[in-house]
Amino acid sequence: MKKLGKVGAALALTLSMTLLGACSSNNGGNTAADAGKTDSAATKAPAANATKEAKDITLGFSQVGAESGWRSANTKSIQDSAKEAGYTLKFSDAQQKQENQIKALRSFIQQKVDVISFSPVVESGWDTVLKEAKAAGIPVVLTDRAVDSKDTSLYVTFLGSDFVEEGRKAGKWLTEQYKDASEDVNIVELQGTTGSAPANDRMAGFAETIKDNPHLKVIASQTGDFTRAKGKEVMQAFLKANKKIDVLYAHNDDMALGAIQAIEAAGLKPGQDIKIISVDAVKDGMQAASEGKINFIVECNPLLGPQLMQVVKDVVDGKPVEARIVTEESTFTSDQAKEALPSRQY
Repeated sequence: MKKLGKVGAALALTLSMTLLGACSSNNGGNTAADAGKTDSAATKAPAANATKEAKDITLGFSQVGAESGWRSANTKSIQDSAKEAGYTLKFSDAQQKQENQIKALRSFIQQKVDVISFSPVVESGWDTVLKEAKAAGIPVVLTDRAVDSKDTSLYVTFLGSDFVEEGRKAGKWLTEQYKDASEDVNIVELQGTTGSAPANDRMAGFAETIKDNPHLKVIASQTGDFTRAKGKEVMQAFLKANKKIDVLYAHNDDMALGAIQAIEAAGLKPGQDIKIISVDAVKDGMQAASEGKINFIVECNPLLGPQLMQVVKDVVDGKPVEARIVTEESTFTSDQAKEALPSRQY
């Protein structure tokens, strides 16, 4: 089997996607995506001296951590795809700490890898280390999460979901469910890690979409750090502090699953007494949805490995790449989750 043939054949079409083809026409409102204009210096990969064989390509990748089922699936996709492509992968787990991630990026620079890729723990505070990578002549590819740097020449492209659009999808479903509401609908929100792109953007997209319905009111919003344990803990606090909660909006499935435990412990029925919206659509979340405990899931595809490996090859070969590559994703009601669950890959 050819090492790169499978990756290239499967992804020739996905790499031609632009933001207009996969998301809303205004670039999803994502801060990093807004920076990635088509006339930016980031739209072209640095020129390569010569085409490298796959076996000669070294990719340094720094992962956020292992905080959720989504992240584990994302890590596996990257590791498996690098192996299949024939690349040398230097992998680092930041364990949810920015300082660990910056240390890993500097290590990759010292090791003179061909390409650096990472999923930023938070949006801010990257310019110094990215400038170091640029000075060393090592191109950087962002995956899954954005940075808020105004200098888009510090990275070649951002590959991942449109988090603002994910928030909008959640809000649109909720707005439709309560379009005829005559009384206030009390919503609590479990945010992702404070300062992270998905937390910021999923909150913004949701708020933007529900604002025109005066009955939809977010009465409490707090971080659950994308973890099941924290989601349960914060939901317990929400239930104690608020006599009436109609809807839970969780920024990922793991927090929603933790919240379900708290709701059931309080003698309530998730999906009935409290409607639940979450983001990710990992297998555990889809299982809960198929059982009616989650009413609506917005998909965030973690299987970015094949696309990333093709981007790396193009960058090393000096080929131009899009400044923003958005993954295609869907949404699931409980019935749709039940239908899709048997063939779910993650």
